[in-house]
Amino acid sequence: MSVYTSLATRIRKNLPVALATIIEGPHTGACMIVRPHDDKETPFAVEGSLGHPELDRVVARDAVGELEAGRTGVRHYGPEGQSTPEDLVDTATVKVFIESFSPPPRMWIFGAVDFTAALARVAKVLGYHVTVCDAREIFATRRRFPMADDVIVTWPAPMFTEHGSLLGPRDAVCILTHDPKFDVPAIIGALNTSVGYIGVMGSRKTHAKRLERLAEGGVTDTADLERLMSPIGLDLGSRTPEETAISICAEIIARRTGRVAQSLRSTNGPIH
Repeated sequence: MSVYTSLATRIRKNLPVALATIIEGPHTGACMIVRPHDDKETPFAVEGSLGHPELDRVVARDAVGELEAGRTGVRHYGPEGQSTPEDLVDTATVKVFIESFSPPPRMWIFGAVDFTAALARVAKVLGYHVTVCDAREIFATRRRFPMADDVIVTWPAPMFTEHGSLLGPRDAVCILTHDPKFDVPAIIGALNTSVGYIGVMGSRKTHAKRLERLAEGGVTDTADLERLMSPIGLDLGSRTPEETAISICAEIIARRTGRVAQSLRSTNGPIH
């Protein structure tokens, strides 16, 4: 199978892949594709070559980072993978064009509740692939959530076991339930992924009790708990489900871009 055939196959399946092509320097026109890999020891897989194994390794590493960020651009290297300014002094430069084919960011919404439809609509405007998940078949229906890309009737644990590896820094998990049987497993599942945002709905009192249940379930690491945004959303004074959805998406954007914004988690006043 050629590099371009593999590239086309992954694009058609909406799977992340990056194409790296030498556009200037030795082996101009040489290309390879890089795709993320679940194995932590080898976080990426490569097809093709740019002409030197060390150059392949360094470019593949950088391509995975560009792919996670959804960026496309030109990188400069030495012919043997040198990448620091000191290494590139008096060395022929190889220009490599890294093109990212990233699927739309994912938003998983747990809980088929009143706020879910509003959040799904706003997320779709922002370009998310939206999945609504609830174990209650009577509530998790396509009729209630026609704007969602997927409506899945299941518990959180199987959802994360089967598909959690797909979640990355560009993605979001929003847990809108108030049922311990559902929200605690959803939080634990989300914490076991590299998802960029985990938001949990509920009052401060509700979240305090939730933290107790998480501790009982073995979640005590401070770094893990710091990933939880609860109460969910920015402090915009939201009242309606639509306004609350905007505050949630605004918080997601702020967290992704590193901007400082007042989250409800950091305030003491009334929430939505």
